Amino acid sequence: MPRLQPKHQSVARTLLVVDDREANLVAMEALLGDGDWQVLTVNSGEAALQTLLEIDVELVLLDVQMPGMDGFEVARLMRGNPHTRYTPIIFVSAIAHTRESVLRGYATGAVDFVLKPFDPQVLKHKINTLLSHEHNRRNLQLLTQQLDSARAFNASVLSNAAEGILVVGEDGLINFANPAIAQMLHTSVEALQGTTLLEHLAAPQMPQAWRESEFYQHWRSGETYRLHEAQLHTAAGGTLPVALSSSPLPRQQRSMVVIALDMSVVRNLHLQLETQAVTDSLTGLLNRRGFHQALASALARVDRDGRRMAILYIDLDGFKRINDSLGHDAGDEILCRVARVLETCMRPYDIIARMGGDEFTALLDSLKHPEDAARVAEKLIELISVRHTIDGTEVTLGASVGIAHFPDSGQSVEELLRSADMAMYEAKRAGRQQYRYFSQEMNGRAHARLTMEENLRRAIDKNGFSLAYQPQIILESGKLRGFEALLRWNQDGRGYVQPNVFVPLLEETRLIDRVGKWALREGLRQCRDWREEFGDELVMSFNVSPVQFARAGLLDDLRRLLDDYQLDPAQLELEVTEGALMQDLEQSCEKLRQLRRLGVRVAVDDFGTGYSSLAYLRHFELDTLKIDRLFIANMLDSPRDAAVVSTIIDLGRNLELEVIAEGVETLAQRDWLIEHGCQVMQGFLVAPGLSFSQALAFPHEVDWRQLGDSTSH
Repeated sequence: MPRLQPKHQSVARTLLVVDDREANLVAMEALLGDGDWQVLTVNSGEAALQTLLEIDVELVLLDVQMPGMDGFEVARLMRGNPHTRYTPIIFVSAIAHTRESVLRGYATGAVDFVLKPFDPQVLKHKINTLLSHEHNRRNLQLLTQQLDSARAFNASVLSNAAEGILVVGEDGLINFANPAIAQMLHTSVEALQGTTLLEHLAAPQMPQAWRESEFYQHWRSGETYRLHEAQLHTAAGGTLPVALSSSPLPRQQRSMVVIALDMSVVRNLHLQLETQAVTDSLTGLLNRRGFHQALASALARVDRDGRRMAILYIDLDGFKRINDSLGHDAGDEILCRVARVLETCMRPYDIIARMGGDEFTALLDSLKHPEDAARVAEKLIELISVRHTIDGTEVTLGASVGIAHFPDSGQSVEELLRSADMAMYEAKRAGRQQYRYFSQEMNGRAHARLTMEENLRRAIDKNGFSLAYQPQIILESGKLRGFEALLRWNQDGRGYVQPNVFVPLLEETRLIDRVGKWALREGLRQCRDWREEFGDELVMSFNVSPVQFARAGLLDDLRRLLDDYQLDPAQLELEVTEGALMQDLEQSCEKLRQLRRLGVRVAVDDFGTGYSSLAYLRHFELDTLKIDRLFIANMLDSPRDAAVVSTIIDLGRNLELEVIAEGVETLAQRDWLIEHGCQVMQGFLVAPGLSFSQALAFPHEVDWRQLGDSTSH
């Protein structure tokens, strides 16, 4: 039985929704229930046909895919029944998106074919329009029946109808035209009368001979002829999109009535929706979908004269920092400025798009030489990489550009975009504010990177990481200061992957936070277990990535872990790079103050390789400087490196900071460090990274004499 949604007041207009899914029927009831109509719902084609025989329905919303009798069969049977022959049908489908399905829907007599997801307001507008049209059509049908018995029709109704109405004789001449059709065509009723129907038809093309036209052929057969997409000439020299319906009048009148529906409003609405679907609402450029379509179209018409196309993939450097610090409004303004730069920099026929976030693309067509794309990329980087003033604040922006050429870098939309994207990331890895061309070597690296990323995710899920512990030794006494916890990854049992290979990938994919949390928890648990052996003064050092350091919950995690394992906060030391501290000076200062209040030690890792600014050392609350192993390795042979190491040691002493030398491998290096006042060392001279059991067995104090003998042998 059909389900009727109750209304507060009775209305004459009724529409029927047919869908085999109960959820869809409920959704349509909720969507359409507030309209000026009644809504009937049924869940099968058979039930729909039965309802149409029992209830006067003015519009049917018909699902295509249904078990048993599908929507096309229901429409065909409706058109074969005189009672439902002219009832408007709108096909609604989430599956049948093919051109053949849409054409088949129109061929069965549907007035529209709506693909899900759709705009509810557009659908309501269509329903309201079609119900009004159906109401007028029924009025006209009633008039036609009255003409059969009374041989007259109501001239006032025809004259005041909103639709254009023509009465055309069997000779193709217009005998009657109502004011609406004259107004639609910007002419007069008198000018239309006596002219042929075909001379006003702009599309589709018809035979010049009237008797060979579809209008005449259908009239001879006593059938209605519909043109859902037609165009009529206007007196102003333009064309008007219309839907035409030609029905035979009673035989004795030897005429047909042609109804013209003005479809310009609906057509313009469709064009607006299509434009919105391919346009980025913020910048006015094409969006991802629009660029895909434009690139596909360009590939389809690619010239055969040797000219080339190139795709530029542009990513803004420093945008996230601006967006996070100044807010989304400032970020939006930056994006709009970049869009205008792209428009002024490109040729009129080049295609520009915003792919989302801070990523843009450009399609350079008809290039004579591959180098032309590089010149455009250089110009873009130069114009974008300037200082911008946003709400009185000066900010610096940059751009990294990847370039992919057709056909060398790919021959499809997906291949070209993927190649340009890879090249862009290569430009970022090379130091940003650069451009890179795509190469097959890049493709291989990207594939290897993707494989490693998947392996890393599996390792995280399966606890596939481990920690190694490298001792830190007080140089003067040889006593054990503590251990640095080093992250290790044995990839599926095939051997250890170097940290400088997988750690940057963890940081790039933002997986480092999960792994870093695990490392802190595991290392502090071990520190608790070592308490009986080493006492409460053992220091455990952990490397903290910029992502971890900037995370708001870091302090809460540390408090919870220290409480869980009952550790003195002074036993925990976090090693942070200079780059992480310099990303946001104000936030870094506050974070360091909070760590100091908590009692946790902070070391600057790889000191001397980053910003090395004395100004930030003056402002930051630090405990330790760690000299990078590169300087230690060369200091005995390079006076410059020796001067750097000596300066860092003196700087630490003057600022009352502990100094640790990394990568000490020889006794000569150790002796030089002792001579120049360095306090702590770590390196292969004493031990590499040790397992938990090896670290537990490590002596509390190193015997330098015994170490010297073993080294000499």
